[in-house]
Amino acid sequence: MQSDSERKIIPIVPDPGDAGGGSLFEAHQKVYPRTVSGLFSRWRWIMVWLTQLVFYGLPWLEWGQRQAVLFDLAARRFYIFGFVLYPQDFIYLTGLLVVSALSLFLFTAVAGRLWCGFTCPQTVYTEMFLWIERKVEGDRTARMRLDGAPMSMEKLVRKSFKHILWIGVAMWTGFTFVGYFSPIRELAMEFFQTRMSSWEMFWVLFYGTATYGNAGFLREQVCKYMCPYARFQSAMFDADTMIVSYDPARGEPRGARSRKADPAALSLGACVDCTLCVQVCPTGIDIREGLQYECIGCAACVDVCDTVMDKMNYPRGLIRFTTQHSMQNGLTGAQTWRRVFRPRVLVYSALLAALCLALLWSLATRTPLKVDVVRDRASLARIVSGGKLENVYRLQIMNATEKPQRYRLTARGLDGLVLASEPEVEVGPTQSRWVAVRLQIPYDSAAAGSHPIHFDIAATGAADHVSEASVFLVPR
Repeated sequence: MQSDSERKIIPIVPDPGDAGGGSLFEAHQKVYPRTVSGLFSRWRWIMVWLTQLVFYGLPWLEWGQRQAVLFDLAARRFYIFGFVLYPQDFIYLTGLLVVSALSLFLFTAVAGRLWCGFTCPQTVYTEMFLWIERKVEGDRTARMRLDGAPMSMEKLVRKSFKHILWIGVAMWTGFTFVGYFSPIRELAMEFFQTRMSSWEMFWVLFYGTATYGNAGFLREQVCKYMCPYARFQSAMFDADTMIVSYDPARGEPRGARSRKADPAALSLGACVDCTLCVQVCPTGIDIREGLQYECIGCAACVDVCDTVMDKMNYPRGLIRFTTQHSMQNGLTGAQTWRRVFRPRVLVYSALLAALCLALLWSLATRTPLKVDVVRDRASLARIVSGGKLENVYRLQIMNATEKPQRYRLTARGLDGLVLASEPEVEVGPTQSRWVAVRLQIPYDSAAAGSHPIHFDIAATGAADHVSEASVFLVPR
C-alpha cells in the first residue's frame, strides 16, 4: 500500500481530437430555423401581431384626460381604463396571478406548451428578430453561408444593418415598457428634450438590452436552459395531453425515395428522412426522437411535414397534435377529444371560471372609496370643556373616482357619541386626504375600557358608503 508521499497526482490531459477541447460543457451550435408556412405558422404570426398591438398600442390610448393604462408608482395609483386602484386593492393582483396560474395549468393539461409556442414574449420577439434577420441576410442557406464566410464589406454592412434594426426594436420595446409606469407622452417629450430621469433611462436600457440579448442571441437557450417551465412541464402532462408528436408506427422505417415509388414495396414508412422538421425547429431538436423538454409546441414541424406529405401524395398527420393514448390505441378524433376533456381538465375549468366570475363581480361592485382609521397615539383619551371625554383619530380618506367628492362623516356605537370635528370633508379626484376626527361622549356615560365603535363615511350625492371599525377608550 502506497504512503501519502508516494502517491502521485496524474493530470487529466484533454484529448487533442476532442472537438470540445476537453470542456465539460457542450459547445453551443447556432440554430438557423428555416422559413415555414402553414396553418400553425399563420396562427403564430396572428398572435405576434395581436400581442404586440396590445403591448405597443395600449400606453398610447387615452381615457378621459389621462392615459388609459398607467401604473403610477410614485403616486401609488394604478389606472386601468375606468378603474383607479390603490395599494389596498392588492387583492386584485393576487386574483389575477391565481387566474394566470390556473390558466397555465389548464392549457398545459389540454395542449402542452401552447403558451410557449405562440404567445410567450421570448417566442414572439424571437420571431420578430428572425424576420428581420431573414429580410437582411436571406434565407437559412444564405445566413449559414454568410456566417461561415470571412469578413467582407458586404458581410459588415448586412450584419451592422441587422443589429441596428434589432437595437431599434429592442429600445422601442424598453421605452414602451417604461411607458406603462410613466406617462408615455411626457416620457417621449423628455426623451427628445434629453430630460429623461435616470431611473427611466435605466429601465429603458435594461429592458431593451434584455430584449436584444434574449431575442437576438440567446433565443432557444432561454427556452432550453433558463426557463423553469420547461423543467416542470412534465408534471402537468399525461397520456391524454395534446402534444406535437411523430407517429413512428406510420413513419418508420424512414428513408429517401422518389415520389412515384411505392413505400410498401421498398419496406419503408411514410417518413422520407428529409430532415425538414429539424431545419424548421426553433430549438433545433428532432421531433422524431419523441417528446423532449426542449419542444416548445410551436408546431413548425407539423406545417413543414404536411407540406412534404402533400408533395408525396401521402396523407397528412405524420407529425401532428395528438395524445399518446390516441397514437397507441388508434383513437378517432372524437374519441381523442373525449379523453382530453377528462376530470382534471373539467376541475381546472370550473375553478378558473369561478375565479374569473368572482374577480369580475368584485370589480363591478367595488366601492371607489377607501378609508383607513388610525388612533392618535399622542392623545388616547382626554377630558375637554363641558365635562366631555374625547378620543382623537386620524382618517385617511381615499377618493378612487376621477371627480372631486364630498364625504359626510358620522360615528356610532356608544350612547351619546357625537362628532366634535367637521362633519364633511372634500377630497380631490384620485386623491387621498388625512382628516383629524374628534369623538366625544358624556363623562361617566360608559364603563372604563375599550368600546367598539364604527365610522360611517358616505359620499354626498352618491351611493358610495364605507364603514370602518375602531375603539373608543375610556380611562379608569
